[in-house]
Amino acid sequence: MNQSQPNLIKNTYTAAEIHNWLIVQISEQLGIESDEINIREPLDSYGLDSAQAMLIARKAEKLLGCQISPVLIWHYPTIEGLSQRLAEESEDLEFFEI
Repeated sequence: MNQSQPNLIKNTYTAAEIHNWLIVQISEQLGIESDEINIREPLDSYGLDSAQAMLIARKAEKLLGCQISPVLIWHYPTIEGLSQRLAEESEDLEFFEI
C-alpha cells in the first residue's frame, strides 16, 4: 500500500437499510412494536421528544460515521424522509482508514 495515500473505505447505506434501522431505534426508544410504526407518519406523532431525537442522531452518527444534527430529524419528520436524506448523505461521504 502506498503510504502517501490513505486507504479509502466507503460505508454507504440504502434508504431501505436506514429506514429499517430507524424503525428498530424508534421502537426501542418509545417502547412500541415495530409493526405499529408507519414510515410516513411524523415521528412526533409517536411521542418522540428532543432527548430521544438526540440519542437517535448519536446512534446514526456511529452507523454512518459522520456528524448528524438532531435538528435533521425535525426537518425530515418521517422515517421515509429521514432515511432518504441520510442515505443521500451516506452516498456523499468518503471514509479514510488511518
